[in-house]
Amino acid sequence: MTEAARILVVEDSVTQAVALRGVLEREGFEVEISATAEAALERLNGDLPDLVVADYHLPGMDGRELSRHIRLNGRTRALPVLMLTSARELDLERQGLESGVDAYLPKSADVDVMLARLRALLRRPQAAGAERGRAFRRARILLAHDSLTARLRMRHLLDQEGYDVVEASTPEAAVRALDEETDCVVLPFAGPGWDGLALARALDAQRHRLGFGFQVVVIGPGPDQPADLAAAFEVGADEVVRSEDSDDVLRVRLRALMRRKMLVDETRRAQAAEARAAAADELARTNAELQAANRQLREAQAQLVQSAKMASLGELVAGIAHEINNPLAFILGHHDTVERLVGEAAQAQEPGPSQAPLEKARERLKAMRVGLQRIQTLVLNLRKFSRLDEAEKQLLDVPDAVETVLALLKPKLGEIEVRRRFNASAALYGSPALLNQVVMNIVANAADALGGAGVIEIATEERDGRYLIAVSDSGPGVPIELRDRIFEPFFTTKPVGSGTGLGLAIAYSVVRAHEGTIVVDEGPLGGARFSVDLPTGGAG
Repeated sequence: MTEAARILVVEDSVTQAVALRGVLEREGFEVEISATAEAALERLNGDLPDLVVADYHLPGMDGRELSRHIRLNGRTRALPVLMLTSARELDLERQGLESGVDAYLPKSADVDVMLARLRALLRRPQAAGAERGRAFRRARILLAHDSLTARLRMRHLLDQEGYDVVEASTPEAAVRALDEETDCVVLPFAGPGWDGLALARALDAQRHRLGFGFQVVVIGPGPDQPADLAAAFEVGADEVVRSEDSDDVLRVRLRALMRRKMLVDETRRAQAAEARAAAADELARTNAELQAANRQLREAQAQLVQSAKMASLGELVAGIAHEINNPLAFILGHHDTVERLVGEAAQAQEPGPSQAPLEKARERLKAMRVGLQRIQTLVLNLRKFSRLDEAEKQLLDVPDAVETVLALLKPKLGEIEVRRRFNASAALYGSPALLNQVVMNIVANAADALGGAGVIEIATEERDGRYLIAVSDSGPGVPIELRDRIFEPFFTTKPVGSGTGLGLAIAYSVVRAHEGTIVVDEGPLGGARFSVDLPTGGAG
């Protein structure tokens, strides 16, 4: 079941407004009434009706001004307007049509004619091609008439108006001549061997089937032939002009029709453009969401890799602790015994050639102790770095954490000079394992950038309740165009096989987890400077 058309009646006479409302509602229309043009414009700020029926003579703003306001607003410009008046003067009709009114009807018109006229205006024009109307062109009129004399006279009239005129001498030729450029078809109501109603019906069916948005104008019946007039509108005519009317009537009504068609086409194009823009916005939003989801996925993947990496490191440390610490303690214990016994034997031995081997043994035992203690320190540093038993955040010693990292990286650092400038307090609230890894990743990257020679400086300071850790190097630095990307998971400037692109991404995630920031810029040594900014206490 189709939805009832909504009609806004603008009429200051209560009696006439109620009467018109009764006629329209009996025909199934939904009707609203406004007593003034100003009230009607206020009403049009809400949901738009399907058609406006306005009295020409209104208090304050008249119907002509109301129509102009409707046409000047992009939201209502395609809204059909039917003007009613008690006068029947051509000049008044011309003024109304030129102000933007779509049709003009005397209040004294036959009810059936008025209803047919309303239905013709409510008839939805078919959508034109998507690209039509973008360039300026002359409106094309198909002139269908069986009389050569009549075609010549009317063509001259239409040519003067600037229309592009195509002629057809038979109904069949008129239907065949239709194309997407056709804007209007003008045809007679009747003639020798000519059935205008049948042709109008065929044209209406054709525009619905092909989707061509042309208008149909029938020349013939007038108010004195209400049945024929209503019949013309019912079969598909959009306008009817009396045969007795002057050429001026045809001119102004064609202009009104072409204007309405242009407004409808332009409104449809604007709506299509808005729909495309909305679709583009939706696509952009979806792409942004996908990019965010992809970024989160990459970060999650990096974190999973890091978790696996830390788990492997934990297993390695546990294995080292189990396989090395116990034998190491056994060796150190026996080393003490051997060292003590050799010392006692050397003291008991009389001075002479036999004492030299014992002294040499004592020197070797001291050297062995240094080596064993280095192994013990290395294992201790590995445990301090992983801190598997200290996963929760706590107060940690930053200089101690830095020294632990430097001890583990000593083979990688080689001859690189490491400068320390610890101006902040030693204590910082955070996760030892994660903070150690941030410093290790940054220092390791600096060592790679230096290639075995240069300077690395590690500095700390406190400022405005923030704890700052800066790692600078004298290397080539990070190009400006790459500074926003180096924290992306799997992005690396190292040769294939030399880096995973996870180190700085993990460092970035760790710092974010500590409610801090990490940035890179040019440092005081001429190379890169990575600055970690953390809250001094209680973050997280």
